[in-house]
Amino acid sequence: MSKDILPGIKQFDLSGKAAIVTGGSKGLGLAMAAGLASAGANLLLVNRNAAEGAQAARDLSTEYGVNALSFSADITDQQQTETMAKAAMDAFGRIDILINSAGINIRGAIDELTLEDFNQVMTVNVTGTWLCCRAVTPFMKKAGRGNIINLASTLGVVGLSNRTPYTSSKGAVVQMTRALGLELSAFNINVNAICPGPFLTDMNVPIADTEEGKKFVVGATALGRWGQLREIQGAAIFLASEAASYMVGSLITVDGGWTAK
Repeated sequence: MSKDILPGIKQFDLSGKAAIVTGGSKGLGLAMAAGLASAGANLLLVNRNAAEGAQAARDLSTEYGVNALSFSADITDQQQTETMAKAAMDAFGRIDILINSAGINIRGAIDELTLEDFNQVMTVNVTGTWLCCRAVTPFMKKAGRGNIINLASTLGVVGLSNRTPYTSSKGAVVQMTRALGLELSAFNINVNAICPGPFLTDMNVPIADTEEGKKFVVGATALGRWGQLREIQGAAIFLASEAASYMVGSLITVDGGWTAK
C-alpha cells in the first residue's frame, strides 16, 4: 500500500487537536462539539450564557475524557473574539479547528420586519462569523495548518419566503467561505461550510407544528422528517479532519434531501 494512503479510520482522528466552537452550548453547535470530542478533540465552547456553557463543557469532559472549557463572549465584538482566540491558545497551545455555529433567525414579511431586525441577523451571522475567522487566522497561519468550518444553510443557496434577513446572511456566509478558502489555502488552512437543512433546533421549534413547518419543511424533505442533532456530527468531524484535506471553499449539504427535490 502506498505510504500516501492512510487507513481510513485514522484520517478522522482528532486526538490532541484543539477546536473552538461558537454557539457550542446548545443545538447544532453542541452536537458538533460532541462529535469532535468523540474523535478526541479538546474544546473551547463559546457562548453568551456562561452557566449553560460551563455545564455543557463539564458534560463533554466527563463523557469523552477531553479537555472542554467554556468561554463567554459576544462574537460581534472584535476585541472579545480576539480574546477568545487568545484564551484557546493559553489553554491548549494551539487552534486547529474553528466551527462558526453561532447564529440567529428573525422571520417575517419584508414590510413587517424592521431595519433593526435585518441588521441584527446580519451582524450576528455574517459579521460574527467574519470576526471569528479573523481572530484565529494569525495563529493558524503561524502553525501552518487549520480547518475553519462555517455554518451556512440550505437557505444560503435556495430561497424561502419571509426569510430575507436569514437567507441574505447565509448567502453571505457561503460566499465568505469560498473567498476565504481561496485566500487561506496557501497557508494550509482549509475553509469549508456545512449547509444544514431543517433540524429541530431551538430556533425552529416555533414553526415545528405550524402549517408552514409541516408543508415547507417536513413535507419538502425526501426523508419526510426533521433532522436529528446527531446527524450533523459526521459532516463536522469530516471537515475538521485530515479526510477533508483536499476540500477548499466547499459546501456540504445535510438536509434530508430537501434541496435535491
